[in-house]
Amino acid sequence: MKGDNLRSAARTGAISPFIVMEVLEAAQAIEHAGEDVIHLEIGEPDFDTPEVIRAAGIAALNAGATHYTHSLGRRELREAIAEHYWTTYRVAVSPERVIVTAGTSPGLWMTMAALLEPGDEVILGDPSYACYPNFIRFFGGIPRFVPLDPDDGYQFHVREIEARLGPRTKAILINSPSNPTGTLLTAETMADLAATGLPIISDEIYHGLVYEGRERTMLEFAPNAIVLNGFSKAWAMTGWRLGWLIVPDELVRPIQKLAQNFFISAADFAQCAGVAALRHGGPEVARMRAEYDRRRRRLIAGLREIGFTLRHEPTGAFYVLADARRWSSDSRALAFRILEDAHVACSPGVDFGGNAEGYLRFCYANSLERIEEALRRLATFFQRHPSRG
Repeated sequence: MKGDNLRSAARTGAISPFIVMEVLEAAQAIEHAGEDVIHLEIGEPDFDTPEVIRAAGIAALNAGATHYTHSLGRRELREAIAEHYWTTYRVAVSPERVIVTAGTSPGLWMTMAALLEPGDEVILGDPSYACYPNFIRFFGGIPRFVPLDPDDGYQFHVREIEARLGPRTKAILINSPSNPTGTLLTAETMADLAATGLPIISDEIYHGLVYEGRERTMLEFAPNAIVLNGFSKAWAMTGWRLGWLIVPDELVRPIQKLAQNFFISAADFAQCAGVAALRHGGPEVARMRAEYDRRRRRLIAGLREIGFTLRHEPTGAFYVLADARRWSSDSRALAFRILEDAHVACSPGVDFGGNAEGYLRFCYANSLERIEEALRRLATFFQRHPSRG
């Protein structure tokens, strides 16, 4: 085949780059040149996977758990996930509705593949996780954005949703605690969303990382909600690639067929480690959560001392979305200028939607010592770059 005949499919052109990753890659190039960069851009725990979980994974490997499993996942893990929902939320979930996935992203991919026809619409917040619109667009769907206001705690309002409803509206996609805002939806908001009667897709990957109040699963309000969760964040298991879906009965078989064809199964030994995480990892999750909270409080105070505006304090996940418009309305340019001059990597708000343009997202999944040094570097940078007045 001649090179000029090799063209990528049109759907790849609709996929925007993930700017957070481009910041990370630029930061790695600076590090390769011998410079020290403080990483506050990427949403990955800096903790190693707890020992009790690693030991279970190693034992599983040694016992030969290196083969395909059932496409829905190991029965023991699916039962442990169901138990987790009862002990944590007092929600009864049948293991038959649980689908183990190779991370939460494949779970979202299969959800959109199962739900969307070209032209279908999904309502989501602005700001929200940068990759959500691309999951929707990849299957020919159309994202419909609802502006979320920091002065209102980034809550959804039914009147804003109703203004965007159409004959092709297929679902509402939510994330609580939220990336990038670090905020939680209130119980009242979740009840209002359930009352719309629309299918709710609830990304709950940051459950377990809440510092004020408590997280609520959408299943408490809408028993047929589609819930995504996983082990990457709370249990510090990003590299294990292990997550789960809880879906209504009528979606189990369609998604199972997608799993069989496109993913086969999550890694066997990782699923064994997931059982240990759910049944024995609680104390370590609590320890990591307490340390994240220390970092959260220090980063919030430090950013305010520098001059950032925080109109709503984050209470979950491990992000602070800070208003930097006193210095620039171009968050991408500002983030890369900070990286180049101060060697602090942070994420431009525009990656998370137009409503976050002019903001910067800082991730506190780094040590307190490194956060302190990042604040010193940022203070020096902004002393050299005064505000626009």
